[in-house]
This record gives sequence, C-alpha cells and structure tokens, in this order.
Amino acid sequence: MILLSILDILIWVLGLVSLVYQVVCILAGLFARQVRFPDAPMDKHYAVLISARDEESVIGNLIDSIRAQTYPSALIDIWLVADNCSDDTARIVREKGCHVVERFNQELVGKGYALSYLLDHMIDSGASERYDAYFVFDADNRLDPHYFEEMNKGFHAGFKILTSYRNSVNLSDNWVSSGSALWFIRESRFLNNSRMVFGSSCHVGGTGFMFSREIMQRNRGWKFHLLTEDLEFTMDSVLHGDRIGYCGTAILYDEQPVTFAQSWRQRLRWSKGFLQVFRYYAPYLIRRAIRERDFSAVDFTLLVCPFMFLSLIRFSLGFLFAAFGFVSWSTQVGAVGGWLGASVLGALGMMVLACLTIVSERGHIGATNKELFAYVLSFPIYMFSYVPISFQAIFSRAEWKPIEHRGA
Repeated sequence: MILLSILDILIWVLGLVSLVYQVVCILAGLFARQVRFPDAPMDKHYAVLISARDEESVIGNLIDSIRAQTYPSALIDIWLVADNCSDDTARIVREKGCHVVERFNQELVGKGYALSYLLDHMIDSGASERYDAYFVFDADNRLDPHYFEEMNKGFHAGFKILTSYRNSVNLSDNWVSSGSALWFIRESRFLNNSRMVFGSSCHVGGTGFMFSREIMQRNRGWKFHLLTEDLEFTMDSVLHGDRIGYCGTAILYDEQPVTFAQSWRQRLRWSKGFLQVFRYYAPYLIRRAIRERDFSAVDFTLLVCPFMFLSLIRFSLGFLFAAFGFVSWSTQVGAVGGWLGASVLGALGMMVLACLTIVSERGHIGATNKELFAYVLSFPIYMFSYVPISFQAIFSRAEWKPIEHRGA
C-alpha cells in the first residue's frame, strides 16, 4: 500500500537525519573546544526564582549553595513560591532571609503556574524592575560556587537566555538515577555544547537557566504552562529569533529519582509534554525553518518529533491492512523484524554513547569504575523503557506530580 510506503519512508528518513545529526554533535562534543566566555564585571543584579512544594528536606541546601557563591551575595535575591505546601518549606526559607510567596491552588497545578504566580506578584509589587535577569532552579538543586560568576560572563557576552551544565548529586545510587543523570550530562556535553560550536540555539532544561528582564517583559512574566514548560519556553524563544546560549563552566547538581516508579511517572509527564509541544509548536517551527532557513528550528523539530506515535500508526495500519488482505502478513512480519534489528543496533549504540559520556566527563562523574561499567550495561534498559512510556503517553492524561527528594 502507498500509505504504508510513505510512512516507512518518512520514519526512516527522519530517523536517519536525526541519527546523523546526533553523530555530528557527538564528534563536535569530543573534538571541538568548549566555548568559554571572557571575564566580566560582577555588577548585574539577579533574582533567583524557585518553585517548591513540600521541599523542607532539600531547600536549605540550595539556598546555602547560592549564598556561598563567588558572585557578590548582595546582588542575588532569592524568591520562592511555596506552591500548595503542607510542610515547613515557607518557614525555613523565610528564616534564611529570602522572599516567600505562598500559593494555594489545587486546580492549576504545576511548576509553570507557580512561576507565573510568583512573577506576577513581583511585577505587581514593582520588585521585578530591580533585576537585570532571572534564574530558575528546582528546590533539590545545588550549585558549584562559581555558578553565578560563570553565568554572568555569558550574560555580559550578550545572551538574553542562558542554560548551564546539568550534573547529579546521586548518579551512583542505582541504575535508575544513573540513567537519568547520564542522559542530562550527555545533553550538556554532546548537544548544547555542540550547538554552541555550530552557532545554533541551545535547549533550556527544566532547571538551571537564566532569562533577561527584556525576555520577562516580552512574555509578561511567565506564560508557559504545558507539562514541559521548559521545552515550551525554548520553542517560543526560538520562534522569536532568540539564540539560547550554553555555559558549560556553570555547573548545577540535581537529585534524580531512585525508584523506577518515580522515574516512570516523571518521564510519562515529559513524554506527554513533548506531544503537547509538538502539537502546538511544530507547524510554526517547520514554517520558520523553511522561511528563515533557521537551523535551530530544524533541530528542535527533530527533537519534538513523535517517532513512537508515527511508528504506532504505521504498524497499526500495517496489521490492519494485512488482516483485511490488502497486504501480505509476510511483509509486515518482515517490517517488524527490520525494526527489531534496528533496536539491537540501537542498544549497542546507547552503550557506546554512555561510554563516551563517561570517558569524556569522567572528572564530573562521582562513581567507581565498577559502578560505571554496570551503568553502561543498564543504560539501554533505561532508554528502552521510554518505548512503553511513550506509548502510554499517547493515551493517558499525565499530570504534574512532585517527586520526593531525600536531600542526597
């Protein structure tokens, strides 16, 4: 059938283009020199925005790491929105001398809504005008002492939006935390670093990023409320022609889920969020890629492309047509065999990718060689678990739910 052939060609072409691009990024990450920003005066006034829900066990660590920065403390103000908290998060943060805004809303749930509420409060009170730029962190984060100093260099270099190197405090806990941590380290070294080398826009992660007052005013605060509000912010910025920068010398540590159930729930939300972003932003990204010849738009179209959804449609149609006699069963079984063969190669490729990430970033990874060897073997399992997660995301109604943090 022509329709099946078209779907096969589309999936394989998109997959091949994506694979080639990933390989080019890896080579650039391995051999190109990391972009470093020149020294700059430490004279900008920054606001830290934190959304926290029942984070009394970890929030003090983040605030202490912010206060321990080499950047002048008088130029960093901490603002926290205690979002539907039932613990002592708000009290702890107030006692540490930070600004606290409490929010109670069980209908509009999620980090995006909490950030909107916080920034709206700052705008209405006039406090937002005091700051040159805003940083967004999660409550479980910790920062390298030079974090603000390094990000300040990127801001002085002209970047209105800037993201940073994302590491983990608990990579070596088990195969679940290591899989997530290696994925984020890979993104920093082999994607965002390579995008800087290519001169294209980088991807803002859910934490550890900065945007200027100009960007905040253009967006009238924070207007992003999809399940992956960070990805939505990235797409909107690219469509506005912003080039998002990456500062690899600014290191942030966060805590990864340690149970498979927590990881599944978190990644289900991410997968659903990717589908939402594709639905709302893909047509505009494709149009910008064609009209403006914007490589960043091409890059992020591939990033949000729902390969699992396309594959599900293709195989569902294939077996449906075979059941009605329009095509032979042997061709469909052969197609499945081809995908299984590609999956085996994909598993080997993931092991190689994990190895390259570990070797190139060994100085930033706190684990024994024995543990790292085991995590290389388990990394494909972690990644292939995205298959049922992505499948579930197509049909389920994923909701934002907090991840319990232990303060590792």
